[in-house]
Amino acid sequence: MFSRLLLSLLLITPALAEWPTFRGPNNDGIYPPAPNGKAHGFPTEWSESKNIVWKTPVTGRAWSTPVVMGDQVWVTNATPDGKKMYAVCLDKATGKKIHDLLLFENEDPEPLSNHVNGYGSCSPAIDADHVYIHFGSYGTTALNRKTGKKVWERRDLPCQHFRGPGSSVVLYKNLVILSMDGVDVQYLVALNRKTGKNVWKTPRTTDYGDIEADGKIRGDGDYRKAYTTPNFVTLNGVRQLVSPGAKACYGYNADTGKELWKITYNGFSNAAAPVFIGNELALINTGLGKPHLLGLRLDDKLTGDVTKTHIEWDIFKRIPGRCSPVVVGRKAYFTSEAGILSCVDADKGNIDAYSALKTNFSASAVLADNHLYLADEKGKTFVVKPGPKLEIIATNQLDDGCMASPALDGKAVYLRTKSHVYRIEKK
Repeated sequence: MFSRLLLSLLLITPALAEWPTFRGPNNDGIYPPAPNGKAHGFPTEWSESKNIVWKTPVTGRAWSTPVVMGDQVWVTNATPDGKKMYAVCLDKATGKKIHDLLLFENEDPEPLSNHVNGYGSCSPAIDADHVYIHFGSYGTTALNRKTGKKVWERRDLPCQHFRGPGSSVVLYKNLVILSMDGVDVQYLVALNRKTGKNVWKTPRTTDYGDIEADGKIRGDGDYRKAYTTPNFVTLNGVRQLVSPGAKACYGYNADTGKELWKITYNGFSNAAAPVFIGNELALINTGLGKPHLLGLRLDDKLTGDVTKTHIEWDIFKRIPGRCSPVVVGRKAYFTSEAGILSCVDADKGNIDAYSALKTNFSASAVLADNHLYLADEKGKTFVVKPGPKLEIIATNQLDDGCMASPALDGKAVYLRTKSHVYRIEKK
C-alpha cells in the first residue's frame, strides 16, 4: 500500500508534471492534479490582448506540440517544401529564441499530397539531459539541452511515409521509442537514449490483404501507413506498449519489443493515440475509412489475436480520424475533425452526450484543473467543463489556428498556432 501511494505521489509531483512529450507527463493529455488538491490556476480566458505572457513567431510548416521542461520550450520546425528541418528552443520566461538549429537538409522530400500534414508534425520529447527531435525517416537526433549540440544522430531508419511523417516520440526507461508505419515498411524501434543505437526493433505482423491479382499492392501501400503515437499500460506485471497501426493494434513488451497480442480492423492512416480506463479497458481508434472507437478489455488472457474475444464495444458515429481522447473518470472526451465534441461512457460503450462546435479540429484535447482545452484550426480554443452537459466555460480567439495540440506547465497554457508559439497565463 505504501509503495503504491509513494508511486502515486511521485507521478503528481509538480517537478515531474511538466510537458515532456506529445500527450504530457503520463501520455494521456492530462496535467496531473496538485498534491494538495487545489487548482493549479490555469487560465480559462484569453485573447491577443489578455493573459498573453509572450508570443514568438515560428514560421514554417510544422504542427508538433511544444514540450516543456525547466526553463525551456522546444518545438520542431520545417520549411513548407521539407528541404530544411529545424529544432527551436524558446526561453520559458520570455519567449526569446535560445536555439534555432538547422538539423537536416533533404534534396528531394516526398510530396505531402494533402493539406493536413507537414514535415514537422512529429512532436519531440525531453528529459533532464536531452531533447529528442524526430522527423520520421528524414532524421532523428538527441540534442544536449544546454548547448543544443548533437549527441547522436540517426538517418538510417527507412520508411516511406508517402504523406509525411506524423508519429511522435515516446520515452520509456533508457529508451527512445519510434513508430515507423509507411507504405513500404512498418515497424517500431527503440533506441538507447545516450547512444542512439538500436535496443530492439519489431516489425508489424499485419496481413494487410491488399495484394491484387497481378501482384501489385492496392493503392501503392496507402492502406498500410499510420501516424499514431503509442501509450503504456501495466498488465500482468509487464509494462506494455499499446500501438495502433493500419489494420491492427498491438501490445508489445516495452522492454524487449516482443509482440504480446493484437486486434485487427479495417482502418488505416490512424493518428489518435490510445488511452485507458485504469488497467481494465483500452480505447483504440481504428483510423480512416470509417473511424471506429473500440473498447478492448485488458485482462490476464490478453495474448495472441484477441479480436474475437476481447472487444467489449465498437462505436462508429462521430468518431474522429485524428484527434486523441482524454479520459475523465469513466468517460472519454474528444472532438471530431468536423467539430463534434463527444462524451463516451466507457462502461456502456455509447455516446452519452455530444455538442456541435461548428468548427474544425486537428489538435487533441488536454485537461487541467478539470477543464478541457480544445484548440481548433481557426484560432479558437474552447474551454469546456467535462460532464453530462458539456458546459462551455469560455471561447478564446487568437489570430491564427492550431494544428498542434496544447501543452501545459505550472499554470500556463502553451499554444502553437500556424505562425506563433504562445505562453498564456493569468496576469
